[in-house]
Amino acid sequence: MKSLQHLNKYFIKYKWHFLLGILFTIVSNYFGVQMPLYVKTTIDSLMQNVQIKSVNDALWVSLQIGGFYMFLSLCKGFFLFLMRQTIIVMSRHIEFDLKNEIYDQYQKLDMSFYKKNRTGDLMNRISEDVSHVRMYLGPGIMYSINLFVLFTLVVYQMIKISPSLTAFVLIPLPIMSYLIYKVSAKMNFLSKKVQEEQSLLSTIAQESFAGIRVIKAYGQQNSTEKKFNQSSDNYKNKSMKLVFVNALFIPTILFLIGLSTILSIYLGGNMSFNNEISLGGIVAFIFFVNNLTWPFASIGWVTSLIQRAAASQQRINEFLEVKPEIKSNDNQKSFSFQNEVTFNEVSYTYKNTGIKALNKLSFTIKKGETFAIIGKTGSGKSTILSLLLRQLDPSSGQVSYDSTDLKNMNLELFRNKVGIVPQEVFLFSDTIKNNILFGANNNSATDAELKECCVTADIHDTILSFEDDFDTVLGERGVNLSGGQKQRISIARALLRNPKILILDDCLSAVDTETENRILERLKEKSADQTTVIVSHRISTIRNAEKIIVIDGGQMIEEGSHESLLKNKGFYYDMYQQQLNEESNANSED
Repeated sequence: MKSLQHLNKYFIKYKWHFLLGILFTIVSNYFGVQMPLYVKTTIDSLMQNVQIKSVNDALWVSLQIGGFYMFLSLCKGFFLFLMRQTIIVMSRHIEFDLKNEIYDQYQKLDMSFYKKNRTGDLMNRISEDVSHVRMYLGPGIMYSINLFVLFTLVVYQMIKISPSLTAFVLIPLPIMSYLIYKVSAKMNFLSKKVQEEQSLLSTIAQESFAGIRVIKAYGQQNSTEKKFNQSSDNYKNKSMKLVFVNALFIPTILFLIGLSTILSIYLGGNMSFNNEISLGGIVAFIFFVNNLTWPFASIGWVTSLIQRAAASQQRINEFLEVKPEIKSNDNQKSFSFQNEVTFNEVSYTYKNTGIKALNKLSFTIKKGETFAIIGKTGSGKSTILSLLLRQLDPSSGQVSYDSTDLKNMNLELFRNKVGIVPQEVFLFSDTIKNNILFGANNNSATDAELKECCVTADIHDTILSFEDDFDTVLGERGVNLSGGQKQRISIARALLRNPKILILDDCLSAVDTETENRILERLKEKSADQTTVIVSHRISTIRNAEKIIVIDGGQMIEEGSHESLLKNKGFYYDMYQQQLNEESNANSED
């Protein structure tokens, strides 16, 4: 239950919903308790005073009794409606706020968090887990308050009628409480296991949908289905165990309530012979016991809701309590890149693997120049870009912009001035226009700006060839586009924010050499204020850069222009000759 204390701030925020809900619960149950009392008074009056001499008299008495009883029932129902409109509505508001709180936390957390956690698990905590918490905040709290208020009012009236009969009728209730206490711990354990298995099931489903092309290409449908079915069976079995434990509550509680009803009739009948209780009092007792039936029968269900909510909130808190490793400086000084970017003795080691990606790397990127990084797979190129963007912080050394440590900058203001085209292009299931506008800082741009970026990225004519041109709706991750088209749309997206620093992470691998040259030439013609950093494994992509560094094993082994590096006849020269031979062989085969 400690995990649910996180929700206390929301109860304070929506205190008027909560307090009014309690008030309406009291009023609704007050009218509910008056109904048996009215029946008691009516029966006792009929037995003693009222003389019915004709059918009309009987009809009139019936209308009077029924009319007032209906009035009490309507009053109870009206305030019951208001009770639901306050407490249930409060739970929906808190559900909304909690989902936003989780989503905001997801936005704040850095890349290392997402490398350690599965997408399906992240989705499950913001959907299924929050839904379970909402059930506690709504029905769970509402029925608990209702039970407390109703029990207090009913027992008070029962004691007024007959204290001894009340004591006998309420004997089964401590037994009920003991059973709930014994089972609650078991339910909590099973609820947590069910939620963990559901997260795994969501992960498998999400990965299967996202990787359906690979699954079909390798003919792994059967093995994937087997893996999903196994997880689904585990989820079903764990859920059935929880259902079995929960199912024991309702029959047991109904039996104990039935026992109370029998005691009311039997003992009340004996007491009526001794004039210790009136006939109307016995009927009222039966009404009172039946009024307690559902509230007490709901104890097991509410306990299950609370246990599930506690398990779910515990899982939510695990993520909410995670502190981002990359923290932004809150200063509001705008990012102004005037001179150079400096890597000074920068080293980085990945914590989860212990791999040392960079080792005392130093270099300088001048403003307005095209700077290229090349090296073998695993040499540390992508790590350099992550450090440039401060998606990672160096293990040692310093990354500086104009002699200011990147750690001392406001990340939001800094990243607003940076455009990146990642190696793995991500496009949304939206129109081409909206996908490109995603790159603009204010999500808006003129048609002229949009066209200019698309022309530079050599994608404008291709878009116009589509039936709906810029309004063409893309499939998930741009599935209805080729790899080259997706890369060029991603380049246009980055250019639209008019970045001071443009980072191209091997983003021209899927386009032909001719298209690549056109794009690079147009980028070269851009404003001298724009600094371009290119990472590639193809020398044709970086040959026109003013400065090229060659990375191997996390260290810089060569630097210079394309021509100077070729003259050195070192690692870069060997790579160039190898790629020339591969290209020559490919052309001869064609």
